[in-house]
Parts: sequence; C-alpha cells; structure tokens
Amino acid sequence: MKILILGAGQVGSSAAYHLSREEANEVTVVDMKPDVLRELQDRLDIRTVVGHAAYPDVLERAGANDADIVVALTDSDETNMVACQVAYTLYHTPTKIARIRSAEYMNARKLFTQDAIPIDVRISPEQLVCEYVEQLILYPGASQVLDFADGRVRLVGVSAERDGLLVGQQIAALKEHVPNTEGRIAAIYRKGKALLPDGDTVIQEGDEVFFIADRKDIRVFMSEMRRLEEPVRRVVIAGGGNIGFRLALALEQTNQVKIIERDPERARIISENLNKAIVLVGDAADEELLLEENIDNVDVFCALTNAEEANILSAMLSKRLGAHKVMALINRPSYVDLVEAGSIDIAISPQQVTIGSLLAHVRRGDVSKVHSLRRGAAEAIEAVAHGSSEESKVVGRKIEDIALPRGSAIVALVREDKVVFAHHDTVIETDDHVILFMTDRRKIDRIEELFQVGVSFV
Repeated sequence: MKILILGAGQVGSSAAYHLSREEANEVTVVDMKPDVLRELQDRLDIRTVVGHAAYPDVLERAGANDADIVVALTDSDETNMVACQVAYTLYHTPTKIARIRSAEYMNARKLFTQDAIPIDVRISPEQLVCEYVEQLILYPGASQVLDFADGRVRLVGVSAERDGLLVGQQIAALKEHVPNTEGRIAAIYRKGKALLPDGDTVIQEGDEVFFIADRKDIRVFMSEMRRLEEPVRRVVIAGGGNIGFRLALALEQTNQVKIIERDPERARIISENLNKAIVLVGDAADEELLLEENIDNVDVFCALTNAEEANILSAMLSKRLGAHKVMALINRPSYVDLVEAGSIDIAISPQQVTIGSLLAHVRRGDVSKVHSLRRGAAEAIEAVAHGSSEESKVVGRKIEDIALPRGSAIVALVREDKVVFAHHDTVIETDDHVILFMTDRRKIDRIEELFQVGVSFV
C-alpha cells in the first residue's frame, strides 16, 4: 500500500514510524524542513520530499499520482484541506485523511463531502486526547480505558494491587467472584513482559492487567485488581489551550473544575465560553498559587499545556504538594516511561492516542477500530468478519481452530448488538465484530490476512 504522509511533526512522525514498520506499506513523508526529514529517513525505511504539502508539483514528486492513501497531518487545517482537495482533483486518490484541529471546521458536517472538500476521514488529536482523559477521570485507578462496539464494551488497563480481590488467585476464580457478570482478561504484563493468560494463571501484585467487560461492569472488574477509588470530584487543569478548554467544557457539569492559564487574553476568552469552571491567570508551576488553590484537596491535576517540560514540572510539584493523582501530556515517547517511573501517575501521549484512529483506516480487511497500547508495542483491534466459510479463514470456525499468530487472542465478539465474550469453542459468524488483543503488533499482517475475503479457503 502506497501511503503519502504530509507533515513531519509529532503526529506525522509517529504515523510514519508505525506505518513504515509494516512490510506491506511504502511510506513517503512531505515536509518543509529538510533537517527533520533527514532525521526521519535515518531512522525509518521511508522516502522523503521537501516542499509545501498542498502544492501540486510537490505532491506529484511525492508520488500522489498512484498513492492509495494521503494522510494530511500538518499543523495547518487549511493546508491539510487544500492538500486533500488537490489529491482528489488531480490524482483521484482513493482515501484522504486529514488532521482538523479547529472545532469550527469539525462541526461543519456539510463541508466535507466529495462535492465540497473531499476528505474521507477527519482526525482531531485534541478531541481524541480530551476523550481519553475523560475516561481516565471517569474510572480512577485505570491506566487506559478504550472503547469498542460504540462504547458498549471497554478494554481497561489497571495495575494489580494487594487490595484486589483476585490478586494472588487463579483467573478461573473470577467467575465465582463476579457470578452475574461476564468479562475476559485479555493480557497481563509482568515486569514488562507480556503474558496471554489462561484459567490457571495467578494474578500477582504489580501486574498490569488488561481486561474487557461490559461498560456497566467495569468498576466491578476493577475491584478484582485493586481497591476502588472514590469518584473524582475536584479537577485542576494546567493549560487553557484546545485540549484543556475542551476537557473543562466536558467536565464542568459533573466536577469542580479550575483551569490555570498563563495568557490573560486566552484566560478571558475561555472564561467567557465556560459556564461553571473557574479560570485562573497564572503559572501552574507556581507553588504559592497551587497552595492558595488547596492543591492538596484536588483529586486529579491534569497538565495539558503545549510545553511538555512545563507539564512534567507542574505535575511533579502538584504531586509533592498533595494532589491525589497527576497526569501530564508528554510528546516525546522516550519521556513517557521515565516520568511514570517517578511521581507522575499517568503520562498521556497524543501520538499513541491518535495513531489508533489513523490505523483503523489504513488496515487491510474491514477494521473498524484500532487502539495502540504499551507505547505502540501492542494493539487492540475490532475487525469485521465477512463472507462465507468457503471465502473466509474465520467465518464458521471455532476460535480454537483459527490460526492466530502467537501473542494474539480473540477476547470478545459483537453480534447483532449483543456482546459475546469469547471462549475456545465460540464460532465466528458473518458480520461479527471481532475484538482481538495483540501483544506483538508486528504480526498485524497475519491478522489482516485472516479477515480478508478470498475466492476459496477450503
């Protein structure tokens, strides 16, 4: 598959990294900065082209005339929109994906059609990050909360602690603990290494456990891994940019929300557009300000400014001053493990949150949802089974008879709006939405092949 990525910023570079690792992809990256492209080319097996992403001659040099997908990820919404228009008009590019940051554009539904601006998929990293943080606040104690089947089931990552009811016991005991619910432990990471568990596996303190369950049963399953935390009430957000403002808007009806914003003019603008949240002008790393605002009574402190160093410092300071839980937005993947090993509870990577939305539209076969996990090493996928048993490698077969690659597991199905948690003898039917967990995403090609429909596989 020939993929053209426009923009080599944080999101574009992350997309190039993930997509170029898959053997079936030929990736070309376009950017105005030759030094950034040289650095990318030194690390990745990609082509690079220097130039303006929306110029027809630049797109032609980059191979837009036979590209399967154009992914416009520059910092400019307007550049991304024009680039998709040029790719469609001049080269009839089949799939056009664009990063759109402005809510004004995102909300204009009629703007994005083949007769207007021909963008097939719009991605808003800011909105995705906001929704991601919302879920973490809704389920305190979780390290990741990911939706499948339009939110009916969720995959949750949680660290097992001594107070968890299942800690120190075999997974098979889960049915006795929660008899009226159903879920599935998808994977366990123990000392950084992945385990695909079975009923005899014993949950140990310190394990990072990923489980999938119905939305209404999430807290019940979490109590099996750790003591449940009280619901979040008081939230302080550092940074009134797009992400901070959207998060405050989403939380202010159910939580006590304060935003700390350095720029007085920006603070005035967001205060006029919020109903209940309190907007403070100041530096989130100012110890005196944090003490004045009773940081020791805050349930969650979210550092969401554009400067990751400021996010790290303000989050560490807030934790030291008594904030119950702190989160920090961090762009550099190399920083994430470093800060989570210290006093910061959760490091939020915009690239990891965003890349899943992009991958869902790049995968071969019918893939409706992709979530990147463990810094991109693992993936959770929702794929749709098509065809008859003669045409498909999965339809009409028991899960135990499907040739899944090592490190992969089918954990649940969605069938006609019903959630079916997978067992070894569960048979996959046509149009099932199959939810898989992969501890090694490098084997994604084999998963894609399983869900592609052929002439005959019998």
